[in-house]
Order: sequence, then C-alpha cells, then structure tokens
Amino acid sequence: MTNALKSKKIAFLATDGFEQIELTRPWTEIKNAGADVVLVSLKSGEIQGMNHDEKADTFKVDKIVDNVSASDYDGLVIPGGVQNPDTLRMNKGAVQFVKAFFEQSKPVASICHGPWVLVEADVVKGRKITSWPSLKTDIINAGGHWVDQIVVVDDGLVTSRKPDDLDAFCVKAIEEFAKS
Repeated sequence: MTNALKSKKIAFLATDGFEQIELTRPWTEIKNAGADVVLVSLKSGEIQGMNHDEKADTFKVDKIVDNVSASDYDGLVIPGGVQNPDTLRMNKGAVQFVKAFFEQSKPVASICHGPWVLVEADVVKGRKITSWPSLKTDIINAGGHWVDQIVVVDDGLVTSRKPDDLDAFCVKAIEEFAKS
C-alpha cells in the first residue's frame, strides 16, 4: 500500500449493469493507494454488477448523485459495461455531475463503454480518447480523437478500452488523481 492518494476522495459513478471488474479493480487499487472511495449512483440501496452478460455481485451505494457535488471529490471513475453508461447518460443529474469535474479541472478515469457518459456531458471535443471500439463513431461525432490504445491520458482524462487494460488504466488513474 502506498500513500500516493492519502487525503484524496474519489467518486465512482455507477448504476445497475456495470462491468464488475471495471469497478472493483480500480476501487481496490485506488483505495490501497490511500484514497477514500465513494460509490455514487442514481438510487440508494444496492446496484447490480455484471460479468459481461451474466449477473455478478451487488454493491452498496454510498451516495445518490442528486445529493453530491463534484466539489466534494478530487477525482471520478466511470466504469463500463453496456447498461451502466447507457443508463447514466440518460440521467441529467449524472451527466451534470460528470461535466462538473471537467469544469473544475479535476481528473476523470473512464473505461470501456464509460466514455458514453463523457460524450453526453459534451466534454470530449478536442480530446484524444480510447474506449470499447463500438464507441468510436460516437466519440468522433462528439469532436474527440478516438485511438485504439491500452490507455490514453489527455489533460487529466484517463481512458482505456476493456478489462484487459486495467493494469495500465489503474496506474494512470492513480497518477492523475495524485496530481489533483
């Protein structure tokens, strides 16, 4: 355990249908780096994780997105899964929460389908981003420069393509959160 993120508070934004390993792996590594981690969702209670298309574990929500502010956190993680970001991008409160991190120049890490929420928040224009390949056209149409790389860092925004990229994703997310 390092203390690279001691005194940092990192929000994880997720709802039902998130890819479980894309939440649990960064959660564990960021927590082990000393951060206080908080699960923010659209509803109270528990949310359902997925292992691809199979139900996995449920996770207790710490805060509801309508009751939090980006100013309370030092960084944000948005895991993927198909259902999770698709649902989040349809929720005005979630989209505004994400957008506020960019307005406040705070680091954000998003993996797999997670960048769909970034597209909806209108924060990808002019940025170099990677994601699950099916998001390529959405990112380009939103003004982003999509690349097929393990991890991309662009001015505090960390993106990766898939669970196989989690080693690099976690390292870069911690580096960016440590700078905030």
